[in-house]
Amino acid sequence: MTTDSRVPLTPQAPEGLSRRARYFVEAHGLRVPRRNLTLCRAVWLERGIPAAEIDRAVAFQECWGGIALPPAPAYEGGPRVLEADAPEGSAADGWRFPAGGCRVSMAHGFMIGPGGEFGIDADRWTPLHASTEGWVEALALADHAGYWAKIITKIKGSAVEGLDLDGFEPVPEVQGLADAWWRGKDSLIAVYRGEASGFDAPHCLRAHIYGGLDAWGLGCT
Repeated sequence: MTTDSRVPLTPQAPEGLSRRARYFVEAHGLRVPRRNLTLCRAVWLERGIPAAEIDRAVAFQECWGGIALPPAPAYEGGPRVLEADAPEGSAADGWRFPAGGCRVSMAHGFMIGPGGEFGIDADRWTPLHASTEGWVEALALADHAGYWAKIITKIKGSAVEGLDLDGFEPVPEVQGLADAWWRGKDSLIAVYRGEASGFDAPHCLRAHIYGGLDAWGLGCT
């Protein structure tokens, strides 16, 4: 498969990200050669994949393909490199395409859903964020909060359901679906419901609480 032969090592952050997320991508990410998916078009059309779904995968590849980001705090670090591949699905069930290979052997894969959602394909399709931008914003916020927090508390299972979110507001830029971030007066809470939902396994529910944050640490400035 032909790839881009000459690419800069430093990626340029796609449009639509916050200043924090743009810095995260460009300061901590890496650009590696990416596949040219236009060369797959004829073969995929022969397999019955709709042209519109091929176009979606190609557009993702042109925007995100070949960007390697630091590991996520959940899902065994997330995709090793963002990389689209052949769409899967049907008109009845909807079409999805891979978002990038796992860093380690996993019981699920990372996918882009029918509406552009970033999620995991476990026992059932589970959107984590409303877009890839939301996933990257969550990575950037975790990196930021992890650096500035005075204390980080990790909880899992039924204890997550007991979290008191009174006085907290959702962080909008992460576009949370199964996963969400919450901002309080001096702390941030990341709730990861994806694996619990995707495998119907409540014990997989987890949350990270970043405490002792000032306005900068909260990501408000």
